[in-house]
Amino acid sequence: QVQLVESGGGLVQAGGSLRLSCATSGRTFSSFCMGWFRQAPGKEREFVAAISLSGAGTNYADNVKGRFTISRPNAKNTMYLQMNSLKPEDTAVYYCTADPKYFGALESEYDYWGQGTQVTVSS
Repeated sequence: QVQLVESGGGLVQAGGSLRLSCATSGRTFSSFCMGWFRQAPGKEREFVAAISLSGAGTNYADNVKGRFTISRPNAKNTMYLQMNSLKPEDTAVYYCTADPKYFGALESEYDYWGQGTQVTVSS
């Protein structure tokens, strides 16, 4: 088991930046691939980014590529999502997720989920 707690959400103007954090507890952080999904009001939850066990492999959704960066300094048991050049369409609840092996875009493949943190981007 692993527990995931997101933080760092908030209100920001378009063009601004935020850094989300996902703190873990329970099983060893380095035993899990990690990812971020988001869900905007009235929409399905969508993939944002994911990172491999070591951090060497990453995947990004096309609509965040070049603006968002996922990282995981394993010594800190925390994963980050640096979000730059934010747009109003990035407004959503952002969820941290973890899986022992998978770091792709399929929501159903992830075993563990956090409660989410709200990101609101004003125009």
